[in-house]
Amino acid sequence: MIARNVTMHLKPNSAAEFTQTFQKEIIPLLRQQKGFQDEITFIVPGGQDAVGVSFWDKQENADAYSRGTYPEVVKALGKVLDGTPHVQNCEVLNSTFHNIRVFGH
Repeated sequence: MIARNVTMHLKPNSAAEFTQTFQKEIIPLLRQQKGFQDEITFIVPGGQDAVGVSFWDKQENADAYSRGTYPEVVKALGKVLDGTPHVQNCEVLNSTFHNIRVFGH
């Protein structure tokens, strides 16, 4: 399994728009990709940095996404990104699944 780690710097006061764009536009695109397994997205407190980790069944499918759909993702997020995202692929060595209840939601 491959994890694609994408770190992004966000424009000031754009965390809510980033979240909304990710949920409405990016997640549906990811779900259509061959080999896509899961996506976890984090925003650092203060809302100026975000990290997206997507999981892929194998490197060739992660690479196909990088070449094909990823430029569309960057374009869709362009209004909230400050600079170019940094992408790093990693091989997943261990994974533990946790059930997390988000209070207040």
